[in-house]
Amino acid sequence: MIRYIRFVLILSLAATALGANAQSTATTSSPYSRYGLGDLSPTVLPQQAAMGGIGAAINKINSYNYINFLNPAAYSSINYTVIDAGISSNINTLSKSGASNQTNASFRLSHVAFGIPLSKRSALSFGLLPYTELGYNYRQSKANFGTSLPADTNAVNYLYSGDGGLSKAYIGYGVRIGNHFSVGANASYIFGNLKETQSTEVPNLFGTLNSRVEESNSIHGLTYDYGAQYSFDFSARKHLVFGYSASTSSKLTTQNSYIVSSYFTESGDEGVATDSLINRKDAKAKINLPQIHHFGVSYQYDGKYLIGADYSIGNWSDLTVAGVNKGLQNSKTFNVGGQITPNMNSLSSYFARVDYRFGVIYDQTYLYVNNTNIKRYAATFGLGLPLPRNNTAFYKINLAAEYGKRGTLTNGLVKENYINLHLSFTLNDLWFVKYKYD
Repeated sequence: MIRYIRFVLILSLAATALGANAQSTATTSSPYSRYGLGDLSPTVLPQQAAMGGIGAAINKINSYNYINFLNPAAYSSINYTVIDAGISSNINTLSKSGASNQTNASFRLSHVAFGIPLSKRSALSFGLLPYTELGYNYRQSKANFGTSLPADTNAVNYLYSGDGGLSKAYIGYGVRIGNHFSVGANASYIFGNLKETQSTEVPNLFGTLNSRVEESNSIHGLTYDYGAQYSFDFSARKHLVFGYSASTSSKLTTQNSYIVSSYFTESGDEGVATDSLINRKDAKAKINLPQIHHFGVSYQYDGKYLIGADYSIGNWSDLTVAGVNKGLQNSKTFNVGGQITPNMNSLSSYFARVDYRFGVIYDQTYLYVNNTNIKRYAATFGLGLPLPRNNTAFYKINLAAEYGKRGTLTNGLVKENYINLHLSFTLNDLWFVKYKYD
């Protein structure tokens, strides 16, 4: 009975996550999120995020089942029912030459994922996680009414903001063929809303009618991922794994709403819009998502350590929305990381059973702004904290932190110093087992 109650509670949590992720509230605060479809969310759990985001060649970690949706071939190694749910937080400090620093923080439910073994060689996984995040708010001011004429003494403010994000609900299957080779695939439904506004205000000239352009995109559609892994087993505990996974070039549906309105401001407060000059909803159009490739290798000594590296290529120069190329460049990412467990079977020391994780990231992002490549550098670390177990269930709390930098102060750009924090709870349990005796 307890098992079924727990199952209902988990489904309730998943429904809560679905509602939370479906909202269009910004969970990031980066001006760079205005490009493309927003900031891409990492497709890894905190366990992998703490190891630099590696995953293409990871399946089990120290014989512990977990869900690796970066490479669905890894599902084939799941032999316990796995449930993983987590939260995350972002602290971002923005710096720009000639301006004071600005720090923003956000918090959200990050994911709910399930893995269920179907046989000794195959498993099913499904869940919900973020895909992109859009969130920015900044101002540009120009003197002399936006001109160089000395007779114009009033400043003009240009206000830019964005809010929303896309979520991904996925279902996947992985199977092992023979003793060393595994393949798998995911089908995902991406959905959400992206909203951006541009306002022009003349705050010091009484009676001036200000204007705003508001553009919203409602997006949904199917995408697909596939992957493969091959394991060389040097012994029962030593494994060298090569992995490859990819996201296919897919088409999403988008519908654009476009509103141009005018309004007054008084004493710095915005009044109700006086008129909508344009209010239209365009016909549905297509978003062409690019293909993304992940290559990885890992070596694991079960119960002792794991080390791995990934290399990813994203063909983001192919991204188009309604037939218009978004002007991005192809991305290249290097991830290196691993974990050490001093003694996973220690009875005398709890800290000897803890997983200590670390990693680094170098990312040449898809952004090319003001003739400058926008790059990201990050260091990661984390802990896997085992909880008391019973006869069939294993529990673990996973903590991960990423400290990184993105952007530059040159060419009038913004530099970001950020900290991403992740917390998840992972359960491994024997469900759906028919016992002979009760």
